[in-house]
Amino acid sequence: MATYILLSKLSTQGVQTLKSNPDRLREVNKDVEELGAKVLHQWATLGEWDFVNIVEAPDLQTIARVSVALGARGSTKIETLPALTIEELLSALE
Repeated sequence: MATYILLSKLSTQGVQTLKSNPDRLREVNKDVEELGAKVLHQWATLGEWDFVNIVEAPDLQTIARVSVALGARGSTKIETLPALTIEELLSALE
C-alpha cells in the first residue's frame, strides 16, 4: 500500500458542519475506507491547513477518487501528496 498525505482546509460550510456535528470527522474516515483507502493518522492543525491526514491507498487512482469525492462535497479543499519513507527514498536512489 502506498502512503499519501492529505492536507485539508475547511470551507465556511465545513466549519459550520464541524461545529454542529463534530463526530462528522469520524464519519469521513469511514467514507474514506468505503472508497478503498484507510486513514492511518489524523491531526487537527493551526495555520494554513486545518487537518493533516496520513492515508494508505493501493494506488493513485484510489487516492484520486478519495480526493475528488471529499472535495466535491464543498466542505473542504484538499491537497494530496504522495509520501515515501526515508528507506524507500534511499532504495529508489540506489
